[in-house]
Amino acid sequence: MAKILIIEDDTNINNMVSEYLSANGYTCTQAFSGSEGSLRFSMEEFDLILLDLMLPGMTGEELIRMFAGKVPVIVLSAKNELDRKVELLTAGANDYICKPFDLKELLVRIQVQLRSLPASKLPDVQTELHYKVWILDSETREMTAKIDFDTMPASLGGEPLTMTPTEFKILRLLIANTERVMTKTLLLEKVWDSTGNFVDEHAVAVNINRLRKKIESEEHPYIKTLYGMGYQWKGKKTEWKN
Repeated sequence: MAKILIIEDDTNINNMVSEYLSANGYTCTQAFSGSEGSLRFSMEEFDLILLDLMLPGMTGEELIRMFAGKVPVIVLSAKNELDRKVELLTAGANDYICKPFDLKELLVRIQVQLRSLPASKLPDVQTELHYKVWILDSETREMTAKIDFDTMPASLGGEPLTMTPTEFKILRLLIANTERVMTKTLLLEKVWDSTGNFVDEHAVAVNINRLRKKIESEEHPYIKTLYGMGYQWKGKKTEWKN
């Protein structure tokens, strides 16, 4: 689960962003001054930082120089001048969003930045997991729908759904990273890297389509396509239970 440090001295904005991102599967740490943000950064590892500029203690500009090249930084600022944006991006910020901002837009910008995280930081699902009517078994590579004809795809009938190793790896990665958009490049790296064979992005789309035919119906779509970006599991990770 991606960890985000929010450095914002406006309590209402800080709490609002933290609550929204937490509801979308992120782990959030809050800091309300530049000095506190610097201290938090020195004590923990974060995957992304949301940074206000006008802060008590250390300024946002000072913190950008500290964070640059170590972790993606999205600046949150009321200042909308083009020269100012260019200056901050040149100094090491990765993105810039003006206040007031839409939370959905902020979420998409965060997802774009997290796409560049190394594949080694992505967790794997190792245990049997339960999601709504589904049971996912990592050992047998089977996904079973519990008998509940009001909610399950009618075509499955409660029988175990067997997947190929490739299909299972893709599904497991989508489930393990529900807070992230999984790009085709990232899926290729994680799923096919150990085979040593050349595979193009078409293979990802083919296997995603096969998965959809096996686990989805019109009433129950599970895999979301974000055009130009990648794929994402529709459920929240918190809905999966061991």
